[in-house]
Amino acid sequence: MPIKKVSSIAKLEDLGRIQLSKSFFMRDFLYSEIANWYGVSNFPDHPDIAIRTGKSLCEELLEPIQDKFGRIAIRSAYRSPSVNQLCNEKGHNCASNEKNFASHIWDYPDAKGYGATACIVIPSFLELYEKEQTNWQQLAYWIHNNLNYSQLQFFPKLCAFNIGWHEQPSREIYSYIQPKGYLLRGDEVRKEFETFYQDLI
Repeated sequence: MPIKKVSSIAKLEDLGRIQLSKSFFMRDFLYSEIANWYGVSNFPDHPDIAIRTGKSLCEELLEPIQDKFGRIAIRSAYRSPSVNQLCNEKGHNCASNEKNFASHIWDYPDAKGYGATACIVIPSFLELYEKEQTNWQQLAYWIHNNLNYSQLQFFPKLCAFNIGWHEQPSREIYSYIQPKGYLLRGDEVRKEFETFYQDLI
């Protein structure tokens, strides 16, 4: 796929000014270290779709999390197909475009429909996580019991996690934090952790 550059800085600025929810603007989700390093613009092929899916992500998932736990930090979010493919080809921990459709690539559907993902950190949760790393499960179950997410993926650094919205949510939770693996897949829940979320304030 050839690398595309946005036709004008005005278009990028206009896109960034679009408000997706009460707290978030599109600009919050366009930053990419990979795009900056290689000098590639991170601009969607289909801005209207990216805006629509981004609004759902923000309104249904990110705003409720921020209301509950305080300010969240966006680590990684939207990737254009060009940026994601470059990231994949350079070995920077990006899955293929096909696997990222309806995930980090907000404006292309997967086989089930459209979706959007952001990788976030909750600063107020870090102290709890640093005391006991299994506390990520409490956070996972709070989200599971309160929000209509599609997928969660937790990472060891800063307890950052991918949270995805989808038109047809799969409701899966996976962790790269020990114990590594699925905490929940479909309706199958690891029962030994089922009540952890109840202790999270």
